[in-house]
Amino acid sequence: MFQAHTHEFSVSSHGKGTYEISRKIRDFVDEIGLKTGQVTVFVRHTSCSLVIMENADPEARTDLHSFFDHLVPEDLPYLVHTYEGPDDSPSHLRMALTRTSEVIPVHDGRLALGTWQGIFLFEHRRAPHTRRITLSAVGEFD
Repeated sequence: MFQAHTHEFSVSSHGKGTYEISRKIRDFVDEIGLKTGQVTVFVRHTSCSLVIMENADPEARTDLHSFFDHLVPEDLPYLVHTYEGPDDSPSHLRMALTRTSEVIPVHDGRLALGTWQGIFLFEHRRAPHTRRITLSAVGEFD
């Protein structure tokens, strides 16, 4: 039977970096009994994003962090949106260069991710934050 389900959860960050959320999404798929369909993952903030990235070697994510620090440094003199500090505007720019949502196919009750793929919250702010994630699943269920 074709149905839709939603779920929300929070992720606490400890500042800039990537935080894997794949397990929470897998658990959601298992709990609702989704067999075939898709899960949309959406982060409800403008200073963090989502990224599907290698989850086997943490050095791949270290390189991602370094690349974004180089691509959008916090000391650009022409940025004017700095109400919450020097990482305010750069965090919004980094979010705009990535994504706030990902759609993951589900096949035979499993997320159709590659062997080394994980789903990560990509925190762009230096300070700790609590981030809200919304999941929406559509498809055929048990």
